[in-house]
Amino acid sequence: MQDIFGTLVQFGVAGLMGVLWVWERMHSRKREQQLTRAHELLSRRDQSVSVLVRLVRHNTRTMVNFERTQQRMCDVLEGIRHEISNHQKTM
Repeated sequence: MQDIFGTLVQFGVAGLMGVLWVWERMHSRKREQQLTRAHELLSRRDQSVSVLVRLVRHNTRTMVNFERTQQRMCDVLEGIRHEISNHQKTM
């Protein structure tokens, strides 16, 4: 630590300004890397959420179609039951 102060005293205000500039650039570069990593992570999450939303929409359509098919099947079976009931009454 004393070496740094010795160097600063040797170069005076210009040395202090130079050290502060190097220190700021170093931390700025580190912060930029952190922001880049955070952006990449958010982009991947956004893609994952988009895939999940498409999957949920597809599954919802499939379930709705399945429910409609079941309803039609129930209607057909009800019609068959009704015809059998009417047929038995006429016999």
